[in-house]
Amino acid sequence: MAGGIRVLAIHAERLQRRGHRVTVVSQPQPQPDLARKVKSLLRGRGWPKDAEPEPSWFDGLGVPHRVLEAPVTDADVPDADVVIATFWTTAAPVAALSTRKGAKAIFVQGYETAPDRFDPALDAVWRLPLAKIVVARWLADLARERFGDPNVHLVPNSVDTAQFNAPPRGRQARPTAGMLYSTIPAKGADLALAALERVRRRLPQLRVIAFSAERVAEHLPLPDWIEFRYRPPQDEIRRLYASCDVWLCASRREGFHLPALEAMACRCPVVSTRMGGPQDFIEQGVNGFLVDVGDAAALSERLLEIFRENQWRRMSDAALATAQGYTWDDAATLLEGALAEIKDLCVAPSS
Repeated sequence: MAGGIRVLAIHAERLQRRGHRVTVVSQPQPQPDLARKVKSLLRGRGWPKDAEPEPSWFDGLGVPHRVLEAPVTDADVPDADVVIATFWTTAAPVAALSTRKGAKAIFVQGYETAPDRFDPALDAVWRLPLAKIVVARWLADLARERFGDPNVHLVPNSVDTAQFNAPPRGRQARPTAGMLYSTIPAKGADLALAALERVRRRLPQLRVIAFSAERVAEHLPLPDWIEFRYRPPQDEIRRLYASCDVWLCASRREGFHLPALEAMACRCPVVSTRMGGPQDFIEQGVNGFLVDVGDAAALSERLLEIFRENQWRRMSDAALATAQGYTWDDAATLLEGALAEIKDLCVAPSS
């Protein structure tokens, strides 16, 4: 149920709806290996059970979907015009597929390390002979500046305003902020909590709503003044966004951070660290604010500024207008164009 998987499911369904033949091939849900099970037993946590099947964004999508038990080979995918890797661990197997499987590409939604750190294994993937499709400008800049690859296709993530929307409104009677909870350090939940604690000292009546696809962990607890929703239905997520005066993103690194754009579609201004998609769609002081990564104090000051803002309705309207400029139909058109160009640039084998 990760956001990146959701983006892939939307693109697959939209391309199929436009008459393209689409096949999805994926790896199974990871299970704890023997070493991890033994370690759990030695630490007194017992012998862990295999993870139960979890819901997926591909469930009921109507797109052909095959789950493999091993890295992908020619026998696993149909002959095609283009074959696309969608995660760095699948890039090398895709690059090794025969030319019958189509031109090789990779759909890049992030660089999975801490900020300002680089991983030789990830760098090796970026240097593979795969055409790049990216979701945010910082990734296009990374391809150009670090890897000398200017031929990158930008297909920004979008939002379905038929699904995420809200009627015009004023600020809440009780100041309310929303956030996405995650135990992944790059997601910055600890920084968000530190910023919100600062705000609460100034606004004791602060209400905070958090939701997540994962449960709250012991090593990153939520205080009792935060309302938490575990895997809320999509309709409820829309209502949660619409009940907030401001959406908070304190991530250290994001590929895009789709919840910020969804919140904007529900007329909610955004305060975010300067990373990922928010760098592309937040206009300072117009539909939200950007602050430096890691600066919890600046996050709290910008939150307070929105809570005090006598032009909140103006910011709310601007947030909605921004979200309305990002549609999945536009994204599908950009993706179609990218795939056509990638296919045309592929040199057919001489044999």
